[in-house]
Amino acid sequence: MNGDLHMGRLRWWHLPVVARMERAVFGPEAWSEGLLWTELAAGHDYRAVLSGEFVLGYAGVALTGHEAWINNIAVDPSMRRRGIATMLMDDLIARARAGGAKAVFLEVAVDNGPAQRLYDRYGFYGIGVRKNYYQFTGTDAAVMRMDL
Repeated sequence: MNGDLHMGRLRWWHLPVVARMERAVFGPEAWSEGLLWTELAAGHDYRAVLSGEFVLGYAGVALTGHEAWINNIAVDPSMRRRGIATMLMDDLIARARAGGAKAVFLEVAVDNGPAQRLYDRYGFYGIGVRKNYYQFTGTDAAVMRMDL
């Protein structure tokens, strides 16, 4: 990896780029820029892998007592397979631990094999399925948990 990469807090001025990344990664299920603003305003912890001011990937986690929920994680399609998702996951899990979480949860599309393999490497395991979870495609979501 290039030495100029660093982890930083996602800021409001990153949101136009992040919204474009959302559309590229998630298509019709992408979060809008407005929803991303709402997430930041709610105080959820969003992190980004940056090269200078350029966002290469981002992820968010919501801490609620002894639970943490990974809200989303995305890497610019041109920057995949370079360890960026791993950097993001390491950071989110460290933040969950520091915040007192005993377990981390997430939802992932059942047809998203690459993401599921990433989560498997961290020890996430399936605890259920939400039928037709993704509104526009009707895709089911696997609910996964990792104990800390």
